[in-house]
Amino acid sequence: MALTAILVGLLVFEGLGSRLRTYYFIALFTIGSVIFFNAADYVLNNIMEPHQRTRINVLLGLDEDLAGAGYNVHQSEIAIGSGGLLGKGFLNGTQTKLKYVPEQDTDFIFCTVGEEEGFLGCAAVLLLFLALILRLIKMAERQPFRFGRVYGYCVLSIFLFHLFINVGMVLGLTPVIGIPLPFFSYGGSSLWGFTLLLFIFLRIDASRNMVRQ
Repeated sequence: MALTAILVGLLVFEGLGSRLRTYYFIALFTIGSVIFFNAADYVLNNIMEPHQRTRINVLLGLDEDLAGAGYNVHQSEIAIGSGGLLGKGFLNGTQTKLKYVPEQDTDFIFCTVGEEEGFLGCAAVLLLFLALILRLIKMAERQPFRFGRVYGYCVLSIFLFHLFINVGMVLGLTPVIGIPLPFFSYGGSSLWGFTLLLFIFLRIDASRNMVRQ
């Protein structure tokens, strides 16, 4: 902390002497970084529940709990890896069919695709989501009003966030937080939610050329 304070003081002094904004931005970034790291440490150790800290430690490789917090991800990785290039075939996955992977119909449904359809099936699913995201970007950019454009990018962000987190937690890249994969995970509430978001945006896009009276 003392070294950081000295560094910030030198940067402020140089900024006052040369009147360059660059030094102020660097000093602001340094202060923000120190605050962020201290806040992250406080949140991790004093606010988060023990099971949440365990999940983050397992994700970062600080702990190895294959029978507890890391069980779902470990079995999911085995399922995806065993699928190979072409997969084992529809309903022929051993890890998923024998119920080694918990929540394989909801949060961990992507590993079912990986085991049964292989790498090509996973790539096809991701390409379909990429096509949807690119289409949403195109639709958002052609909106004549700010509300339509903002709403379109909000819908896009929700889909992209769910896709990134769900696929990431199945592959062991993000913490397991129970986020469904849009239009794949079993569950009526998530399906209704994604469908309503998308169809409202389609309605906004359909009326983009209407002239207000």
